[in-house]
Amino acid sequence: MRPSATAPKWIALTTGLLSAAALAAPAPAAAEPVRPADGEQATDAPWVIAHRGASAYRPEHTMAAYKLALKQGADVIEPDLVPTSDGHLVSRHENELGGTTDVAERPEFADRKTTKVIDGQEVTGWFTEDFTLKELRTLRAVERIPDIRPGNTRYDGKYKVPTWEEIVTAWKKAVRHPEYADVKLIPELKHGAYFDSIGLDTERILADSLTEHGLDGADAPVIVQSFEPDSAREVDSLVDTPVVQLISPAQPELTTPEGLDEVAAYADAIGPELSLVLPIGEDGLAGEPTPLVGDAHDRDLLVTPYTLRSENSFLPEGYRRGEDPTAYGDYLAYYTEVLETGVDGVFSDSPDHLREARDRYLEDQG
Repeated sequence: MRPSATAPKWIALTTGLLSAAALAAPAPAAAEPVRPADGEQATDAPWVIAHRGASAYRPEHTMAAYKLALKQGADVIEPDLVPTSDGHLVSRHENELGGTTDVAERPEFADRKTTKVIDGQEVTGWFTEDFTLKELRTLRAVERIPDIRPGNTRYDGKYKVPTWEEIVTAWKKAVRHPEYADVKLIPELKHGAYFDSIGLDTERILADSLTEHGLDGADAPVIVQSFEPDSAREVDSLVDTPVVQLISPAQPELTTPEGLDEVAAYADAIGPELSLVLPIGEDGLAGEPTPLVGDAHDRDLLVTPYTLRSENSFLPEGYRRGEDPTAYGDYLAYYTEVLETGVDGVFSDSPDHLREARDRYLEDQG
């Protein structure tokens, strides 16, 4: 639901998200930010958003990855949410479990392997919606990309798949500490239409949880994301919690002035893929920014693009250093180029690297 306050909703989002500690202890209200101009942030400083936790250093979407992100200075932590067969939300990037857990090595679940069509794509594996929560909690997380992040494989088998309720409980405990008082959560609902088609209303499940935890207001220190406009609209209709419309390169219609007008009717921010904000030129370096940040700010929408990664294998060619795909390239240069576009936050697998770049950027800004 759209906030009823007369102030623009980006003000409620930025000031409310800077007040997470209010859930645990009294805290002074954050100052309202100045209205952003083109190329300027609406937030006091661009948010360091931990993409799947500190997923460059621990298997993604584990409590260990989230806790490390806190220690590395993340402002916002992202859990992706998918359901179990009995209606619990758990944190996985997708509902297929084979790539991020040890399910393939578990003979008791061998008969659960199947092929499904999800969002138009045929996928074979094991799926969260075919497991009860009790069954799923017997699985252990593994590193998704061991060839790029071999150091993370030492943690294979150590961590359970976390539930949304477990994450919220741990977060509420964390924000009681002054150093983490302003940390926010930015859950993403995955495959909303698919889950609706099999009778699992993940939007309603999350909205009910947010209401139960007192996180259903426009000033809640939680932002709900989805790539699917219908899913984002449903969340907006159920709670006042801020909403982000994620935008992939396959959704260019959402980046047009007309598309942004439609998005602004139900969302408080957009989360575009980085190339939609800062294209890479033929020389492998950042080119001229697109007008997307300014166009979004004109509609009181925050802009939080995805995803910065520091390894050569992920960096644009002009920022790679050496031939080793697992080695770090000149991530500081690229991260700084992104920050200079005026975005309000950025997702990164390496919150410490983004924090380093953000702090240098702010120092240079005076």
